[in-house]
Order: sequence, then C-alpha cells, then structure tokens
Amino acid sequence: MSELTQTAEIKKAETDKAKPYWNPYLSGIGLGLVLLLAFIVMGRGLGASGAFGSVIASGLNAVAPQHVNSNEYLKENFEGGVNPLKDWLVFEVIGVIAGGFISGALAGRIKITTFKGPNISNGKRLVFALLGGAIMGFGAKLARGCTSGQALTGGALLNLGSWVFMLCVFAGAYALAYFMRRQWT
Repeated sequence: MSELTQTAEIKKAETDKAKPYWNPYLSGIGLGLVLLLAFIVMGRGLGASGAFGSVIASGLNAVAPQHVNSNEYLKENFEGGVNPLKDWLVFEVIGVIAGGFISGALAGRIKITTFKGPNISNGKRLVFALLGGAIMGFGAKLARGCTSGQALTGGALLNLGSWVFMLCVFAGAYALAYFMRRQWT
C-alpha cells in the first residue's frame, strides 16, 4: 500500500471520529456579533497584535527599562508602566486560545499533528509556518494592526486602509500559492 493511500485512510478514519466543522456562514455571523459586542462593551474592536506588544514591552521593562524608554515601539506598547494583565487584549488572546482548545476538545479534534502535503517534510513545513508567521507579524506592525484588527475591526468601520491591507493579503497569498502548491499535492 502506498504512503499516499495510507495517509488518505488515516485522515478518513480521523474524520469519521471528529464532529463536522461549523457552518462558515453561521460562524461569520457569530464573529460579527462578537465584534459588535466588543464595540458596545469595550468601546473598541477586536485585535491581537497589541496584546503581544504590551506583554513584550512589560517584560523588557522589568529587565531593561532604559531600552524600553528609548525605543518608540516599546514605549508606545508599554503605556507608562501599565501591567499587561490590565490590557483587555491580553485577555482576548487568552480567551481565543482557551476557546479554540475547548472547541477542539468538544469536536474531538485535539491531537498533536503537522498538517502538510505528501511532498514536504515535517521540519520544512514547520520552517515555512514560522517564516510565514514572522512575515505576517512584520506586516502587522507595518499595517498598524494584525489581520483581525485590520480586517474585522477596520473593515467593519469601512477604513480604506484596512480594505487595502486585506486586498493585499489576499493578492499576496494568491501570488505565492502557485509556488507553494506543489508542497501540498
């Protein structure tokens, strides 16, 4: 039996045990309602990159406060000594992680695995994932917000820059898909 056939049979067996994914349209409506609730309760939309910035700046301030004060990015995220646990975005990210874990557990989808195509090794797939994450993090800083902040919050507010950002994200992904697709087929 070929490796590809074995992989397909394993995935089919795993799929048979796991519950189906949520309807994407209903999930989108739910996400929109969460965004609306964030505006009503917190007075601002969703985002994640700010949470990482405040935690990193607070941690660095404990070790090298002079460096934080001399660096504009770190100073902006430190906000004059605010504990990162007082930043609601930190709790939002913790909630996203916990919610994803709970959802995966309820659907029977929790397992340690690397999703990849048959033509790529686990190590190479992880390197590509790390590289892609680093590029997205750099892009989030340049765009002054991550995809959740720009697409969800900025898009909902009809900010032109957010729409341009998301069009560029999709265009970039589409352009690179041609070069990456052979790793998945």
